[in-house]
Parts: sequence; C-alpha cells; structure tokens
Amino acid sequence: MGEEFNNILVIQTAFIGDAILTLPLVQVLKNKYPKSSIDIVVVPRTAEIFRNHPALSEIIPYDKRGADKGIFGLWRLYSKLKLKNYDLIIVPHRSIRSAFLSSLLKPTISIGFDRSAGRFLLNKTVYYNPNAHEIERNLSLLDPLKLNVVAKELPKLYPSNQDILAVDSVLNNCLLDKNMKLVAVAPGTIWNTKRWPSEKFASVCAKLVSDNVAIVLVGGKEDETLCKEVAELSHAKNIFNLSGKLSLLQSAEVIRRSKVLISNDSAPMHLAVAVGTPVVAIFGATVPEFGFAPCGPQDIVVETKGLKCRPCSIHGGKTCPIGTFVCMLNILPEVIVDKVKPFLQ
Repeated sequence: MGEEFNNILVIQTAFIGDAILTLPLVQVLKNKYPKSSIDIVVVPRTAEIFRNHPALSEIIPYDKRGADKGIFGLWRLYSKLKLKNYDLIIVPHRSIRSAFLSSLLKPTISIGFDRSAGRFLLNKTVYYNPNAHEIERNLSLLDPLKLNVVAKELPKLYPSNQDILAVDSVLNNCLLDKNMKLVAVAPGTIWNTKRWPSEKFASVCAKLVSDNVAIVLVGGKEDETLCKEVAELSHAKNIFNLSGKLSLLQSAEVIRRSKVLISNDSAPMHLAVAVGTPVVAIFGATVPEFGFAPCGPQDIVVETKGLKCRPCSIHGGKTCPIGTFVCMLNILPEVIVDKVKPFLQ
C-alpha cells in the first residue's frame, strides 16, 4: 500500500460537471486509505454534490468569486485548513490559486497536473493526458502513490431521505401515474454553441410523450425560461417543467427515477452517470475526445462528425464562429427519438 496518511485534502473549485468527475478520485482514495480523513475544498455551488458522501469527512466551501474573493479570503481559508495538518493534498484543479493554497499548507506530498499554472508549487506532478477521460485523468493523480488503480470507477451521489421526499412531493403535484415511464430532458447549458435548439428538444418531447411516458424538464433557475419554451413548443400534455424547483441532489434523484436522460454536453449528463441512468448526449461545439463525455455502460453520444470546424473551442461559445451552426442543426429530432426508444421498452 505504501505510505499511510492521516489527513487528506482534495482541492477542486471548478464547475459542477468537473466536481462530479472528481468523485471517483475521492472514492478510490477512501477505498485505499479507509482510516484517513478526507476533506474537499469546493465552490459553494458544487458543495451539495458532495453532501452525504461516505468517503468525505468535511466539505469546505470557498466562495472565490464572492465573499472569499481576493487574498484575504484565501488567507481565511488557509487559516482554517492549516489546523488539520494535511499530509497529502491532491489538486485536480489547474489554477495557480489552488496550487498556492496547497503550498501554504505544507503537506508531506502535494500532487497536481503538469499543466497546472502552479505546478512549480507542487512537489509531484502527473502528465495531463488530453486523450483520456476526465475520470481517468483525475485518477492518474494517484500514480505517484503507487496504488495500482485498475478497476473502472464511476461517480456516486447520495441524495438524502429529505431529497427523496421532496422529489416524491414534486412528482405527486404533477399528478403523475406511478406506472408512467419518465424521460428526463435537460435542454440548458451556459454555452450557446453547446445548446441544441429548443424547437428540436420540443419536437423530441412531442414524439416521445404518450399515455405511459412523461417528460420531466430539469435544470437550474437559469434554465426556467428555456424549459418553459420547450414545454410550450411541444404542445404535449405529459410534460412537466421542474427547472429551478429542485436542488442538485434532488435533480439527481429525478434523473435516477427516469428511464433515460436527454442532455446537451452539460452537468446533468454527469448527474445521470452518477445515479446509473442512461444518457443520450448531444454534442455540438465540443467533442467527446476532450474527456467529458458520459461514461456509463449504456450512454450514447450523438454528434455531427466530419466537420472541419469541430471542435471550435474547449467550452463552447456565444455564437457559431462560422455562422452556420451546422454541428447542431444537422442533428435531427428523429435521430434522438430512435436512440431513446429502446430505453422505454
């Protein structure tokens, strides 16, 4: 097993999807070091993802763009963390701020990627493989510890009993028959070029809805208007807009109860993987080769291949750089319906 550690810290202050894809790293750490205390530093928006997780001892919010912004906020965080005397710190996040925080804490071992802006502040770095899945990349941070990680590890989420009851209540308010099959649809994303048009999502919903199939639209507060538009354009009766009504773990619970999730390249597809629900993911500006595709055993990616303009950026953008948006417009609703139907048999 090698060296043992009393206190381990993981620093991951990135987006929701990145946070979910850090969970396999945390889970393997706990499996390999069951007696260790494992904490994680995250931004407030992603903190809920880690709630109730049996591998974690403490979730430490760091509001780097709000209340904890600037050097004084970082110092307050350091002052709290130094009391734990971490002997191992792992830094999947590649910012210099994360590496600097690690160096301030002076652990016995600190590990991050060789592409980290603060790699010179870490005492061990690992090759960032651009061709690997993000889960595999994160697990490679354990290579210096010689843990011999061979099994495939998927993220796991743990909605509480209160989350489950909240979802029961929301679905009961929709007057859904308990025997109905649910299809979860997540049409939102903060990047426009990663968003399949709302009228196409609406067309899919209209084709899938039936007496025994209902659509649940999921997303955050920022997706409410978009989901309302999808619902209205579909002209379907068994379609329910739950965006903005649920927390992250409650959204995960709704997705868990669904037969399949239809999603853009965005956080909900990672929620689905973490609760074992198959995903039909629609990729436009980005490509699965970046390492962020859904990786469940039945997951499907639909994309327009053979375009010289793809990928146009790492995250997507506000507008199509060449003004055609063919990467998304060429994907027909009928194709998505054909991919989804086998999950409803």
